[in-house]
Order: sequence, then structure tokens, then C-alpha cells
Amino acid sequence: MTDQKNSDQATSSEKPWGGRFSEPTDAFVERFTASVGFDQRLYHHDITGSIAHATMLAKVGVLTDEERDQIIEGLNGVKADIEAGRFNWSVSLEDVHMNIEAALTERIGITGKKLHTGRSRNDQVATDIRLYLRDEIDVITEELTRLQNGLLDLAEREADTIMPGFTHLQTAQPVTFGHHLLAWYEMLVRDGQRLQDCRKRVNIMPLGAAALAGTTYPIDRNLTAELLGFDRPTENSLDSVSDRDFAIEFCSFAALLMTHLSRFSEELVLWTSAQFDFIDLPDRFCTGSSIMPQKKNPDVPELVRGKTGRVNGHLISLLTLMKSQPLAYNKDNQEDKEPLFDTVDTVKGCLKAYADMIPAIRSKADNMRVAAKSGFSTATDLADYLVKKGVPFRDAHEIVGKSVAFGVAEGRDLSDMTLEELQQFSDFITEDVFDVLTLEGSVQARNHTGGTAPDQVRAAVARARAAAK
Repeated sequence: MTDQKNSDQATSSEKPWGGRFSEPTDAFVERFTASVGFDQRLYHHDITGSIAHATMLAKVGVLTDEERDQIIEGLNGVKADIEAGRFNWSVSLEDVHMNIEAALTERIGITGKKLHTGRSRNDQVATDIRLYLRDEIDVITEELTRLQNGLLDLAEREADTIMPGFTHLQTAQPVTFGHHLLAWYEMLVRDGQRLQDCRKRVNIMPLGAAALAGTTYPIDRNLTAELLGFDRPTENSLDSVSDRDFAIEFCSFAALLMTHLSRFSEELVLWTSAQFDFIDLPDRFCTGSSIMPQKKNPDVPELVRGKTGRVNGHLISLLTLMKSQPLAYNKDNQEDKEPLFDTVDTVKGCLKAYADMIPAIRSKADNMRVAAKSGFSTATDLADYLVKKGVPFRDAHEIVGKSVAFGVAEGRDLSDMTLEELQQFSDFITEDVFDVLTLEGSVQARNHTGGTAPDQVRAAVARARAAAK
């Protein structure tokens, strides 16, 4: 194999498309327009697509069986060189496709030049990206499932742990920690559904659309789709090569997923602070300070929260990339890969970090309970109690408001007041009021599907596990 690494500029005749050109590409333009620096990660999918294409061409008689076998053997040899680190990627050959084709031709001779019959780099790259993204979606699905299972296990373990529920970051009502964790789980379920829905549209094959109009060769696109595991070939050649909505849809999923992980992260950061002190994260998921020896910083959730911005940016980048493109393929679309690749890498990394970290969380139940008892979190329970005694809700609301004002002045929670103190606000209050003013009574009272009662948390975990089978 010749040394391609040091080739800065190729003459027009050295380019696979150079027959029409009378002078070589400017050296800067060559570097500026090349994509091989980042699209080489598609090598596996490019070779997989080429093997299927060659197999189909032999089936329809465009290639002989001997030529097909030469091409497949040569492509596998190129793949082995790449994976062994023996392959020299050349900027002068522009991209992953031309680098592999040139290496194939050098390895097997003129037969290598026949591989590109009946296709274009336009449908080739669209196919490669779909193959790549399909594989990455499957990897992401596994990590997402692992995180979901970790949340279910933790929720079941914490089904009876009481903590304050918040609105406006103010204490609202008592909930169980397990119930709170299941709220995160429900977000991830929807994320998983969006991802699987996206995969359906990714798994459609553009190969055979050629440059934009299809090909005059008697290709069998259904066979190629079957060989590559696609559900079917695309229906329109112009659309096949020019749109990247499947990549945008994936990035939209990713932005929503990262938004959810960012919300989780914000709560974990708050809960590990000295001001909340609700949970403990193991040391392996935290870092220290170079100057303050007492610090234990929740760097994993902080970094996940920060990475949300870059994923959101990639979504906007791809939307902007496509917004003014006429049909069919344009060079603009070279800019689709780096945002997509980075989105995939970021999502996989964040999911792995969270799937590893969530099962290791330990709650500080006593601190959660103290916090739940402050802030008059059972005030709504007292209002409901009065309504059940026949008091109109608006009157009950006013009665409880006055009771809370008294508690604020006295520095005591509703459950710490005497019956006589509570009865000064309403004669409807009797001894049984203390059954609803306890934290346990509050959460147990919400014993319905979707409620925070411990039995409902365990039932929800069981339903989730059954649905995932």
C-alpha cells in the first residue's frame, strides 16, 4: 500500500472524479472540504454497505461471482488494516468512501473500480449514517434500559422513605422518595419510546438512489435492504440522498433525554449539598477541591447538566443546516456528521455515568423526614380533612391558612399543636385530626394509581417491570 498519509495535494487525474478538471484542487480547499478526519469512523458501515452492494450487483449480473468474491475479500482486507492501525487516511482522497475504494483498487486491481457501479457517494453516505445510527441507537437503548432498571430498584428500596415534595422549590406536601424516583423513570420511559420510534425511520435504506435520480443498472434494492437489515428501501431517490430528518429526529430525542438528565442532575446537586443533605453519592462519582480539603463535589451530575447545552446546540445546528437546502444533495450535508457523532458520544457517556451512579445512591432518611415535617407540608391534608367533615373547600382553605399563620408565629408545625389550639380555628376539628397530620398518614392517604403511598410505589415498580419484559 502506498503512503497516503503525507499526500497534501492530488492532481485532477488522481481524483476519482478528476476527468473533467484541468488543474488540481487548491491545497487549502482540499483540506477545507475534506471530511475524512471525522467520517472515518464510518469505515465499518461503509464496508458493510459495499459488501451488500457488491453481492447485489453479482446477483443481478452486473458483476461476476469472481469479481464479487474479489471485492468482498479485498474489502475485508482493508477493514483488517484499518482495525490493526495499518491504514493511512489521505486528505487528498477527501472522505472515508474514496479512501476505502482507493485502497481496495490498490489491493485487487481494476476490479475494485467496478464496486461503485450503480451508486453514488450521495446514497452511499446516507446509507452509512443510517447503519451507524441504527447501531448506536441499539447501544443507547441498552444503557437507557440499564438506567431505568436502576431507578426501579432504588425506588423499590426507598418506597417507605418520606421526603418533602416541592413546588416552586418550596415545601408542598410529603411524598415518598420512591415515588419521586419513579417520576424520573416515567420521563425515561417516554424517552425510550421516542428513541424506538425514531429507529423505525432510521431503518430505511437509501442505497440505490445513486446521485439523485436512481440508476440505469438493473439493481435489486429489496435484496440490498434485506442484506443490510433494513425494513425496506426508500421510496423517492431525491429525498433519499438529500434529507437528514432522521438525524435531526435522533438529536431531538437526545435533547429531550439530556433535558431530563439535567433536571435529575439539578436535584442531585441540591440534595448532596449541606443545605439539603438528603442523599450521599459515593466518592467514586465525586471530586475534591484543590484548595478546600473538606469539599466533595458532585461532578458527574454537574457535568451531565452542563453537557445538555452542547446537545441542544447540535440539534439547532442540524435544523439550521437543513432549513434552506434545495433538492437534492448539497455539500452542506457534510456538516451533519460532527454534530451527530458528538451527540451520540455525549448521550452514551451521560447514560453510562447515570446507570452506574443511580444504584449507588444512599438516602439520608432522617434528614429527609425532618425536612418533610417542616414547612407545614400536611396543610393540604388538614384542608381535605375539613372538607370531608362538611366544610366548603374555600372555607377550609381559610381555616388552614390561619392555622399555618399561628404555627409560623409559634414556630411549630401543625402536627405539634394541641387539639385545643387547632380547635380555635374550627369546631369541626376533633381528635382524629392527628391521623392525617402525620407524615405517614399523609402519604398513605394517597393510595391510588399514580399516588405516593408506599404500596402504590411498589405496585408501580411491579407494573413497570412487567411492561419491560
